[in-house]
Amino acid sequence: MSLRNKVTLIGHTGKEVEVFTFENGSKKANVSLATNDFYINAAGEKVEETQWHNLVAYGKTAEIMEKYVPKGKEIAVEGKITYKSYDDKDGTKRFSTEIRVEELVLLGSK
Repeated sequence: MSLRNKVTLIGHTGKEVEVFTFENGSKKANVSLATNDFYINAAGEKVEETQWHNLVAYGKTAEIMEKYVPKGKEIAVEGKITYKSYDDKDGTKRFSTEIRVEELVLLGSK
């Protein structure tokens, strides 16, 4: 994988994995991932900031996510950022950002 577009995230899944099976039998998995960061604000208080990421995986990685990644599971992923645009049902142009998962590590306890 190229270093030009590489992202590594560690966090907890925010929902159950959604799996789609294509006509040829291959799979696609979608799940949201929350990552937390902390900083000290001007008043000296510790503040937690949560970012949500949309993950998408294909093939064997999607199958592993389907089988072993429930809601709330801590995982580490490595992949690349992808951007998409589409027109919604009202004809409004929408944009989405996804992390295409290429590596997955299951963390935490069962």
